[in-house]
Amino acid sequence: MALGSTAAFAAAGTALALFALGYALHPLWRARPVLGAGLGVGLALATLALYLGLGAPRALQPEQRRAPQTLADAVTQLETELDRDPNQIEGWRLLASAYTAQGLAVKARDAYARALKLAPDNPDLLAEAAEARALATRERRFDEDAVRMLEHALEQQPMHQRARWFLGIAQRQADRPGDAAKTWEPLLSVVQAGTATSLLDQINGARKDAGLEPLSLPAAGAVATAQGAAAPAAGPGLKVRVELAPALKAKLPAQASVFVLARQDGGPPMPLAVEKHPLSAFPLEVVLDDGDGPMPTMKLSQSPKVQVLARVSASGNAMPQPGDLASAPKTVASDSKDTVVVVIDRVVE
Repeated sequence: MALGSTAAFAAAGTALALFALGYALHPLWRARPVLGAGLGVGLALATLALYLGLGAPRALQPEQRRAPQTLADAVTQLETELDRDPNQIEGWRLLASAYTAQGLAVKARDAYARALKLAPDNPDLLAEAAEARALATRERRFDEDAVRMLEHALEQQPMHQRARWFLGIAQRQADRPGDAAKTWEPLLSVVQAGTATSLLDQINGARKDAGLEPLSLPAAGAVATAQGAAAPAAGPGLKVRVELAPALKAKLPAQASVFVLARQDGGPPMPLAVEKHPLSAFPLEVVLDDGDGPMPTMKLSQSPKVQVLARVSASGNAMPQPGDLASAPKTVASDSKDTVVVVIDRVVE
């Protein structure tokens, strides 16, 4: 067997082993997030080491065979390799992912930009790069460049779920609720039934702000349910108790909705799970789980830590508005067995 074929075979075998390891680690990640996170970093390190050892052009040179011992070491080696040969799309993409894992949002944004120069029409890469641009801003906003990326991704793949979801968020941030609703509505026919319900709340909030009539779930969703398309297992969920500060009782709107949500700790503002309830006597107790996720690509159970918060909205709109009543976010483990208590004690400015 030729040396190049041996390397390719080893790379394929190692990649398959890494995939199997990641699949096997998923229950551990949920049961013990600290240990799971550590092993996740180890998996990321192994992936980078695989690329450096077999995927980079100089892999077979003896001086390049030293495996990195830490994620930082792997990042340094990959930076050096990309300085030498910057025309490696997956190298830049891996580097961007590693920067994200290290909390280096600006560097991740710039690495994705380098990858995009090499593959400007890749819809997955365009969506990842747009998200990275939003994460690199203090307000977590999609700027004009990010919006162009998302629009281009949908030109290449019109039903790219992640790009369509992010574009709708960007349009809401730009005070274009009608456009956001139009962007999200096609997703109702392709997402699971449990996800469609949460997504419909987001769409109808946008339609209301745009002066449009609310929608009901499309017939396609009903057909999919009738054919046995079930939502993914939700798991035990995160128990949340919402309380109201006594000083705000007089400020409760006559007609309002209560939103209880969880979002990625330190991540984008879009929720991993959200429930909408009519205003009733406090305290309110809910269980957030994967079935409450607006998008199937973003799961509560996949984030070791989440921020839980609640908001009273007079408009019934999922997007925060001045005058809403809100709680401070509380950071917890997504698999916590304890009830998370959040207190609505402030007015949104």
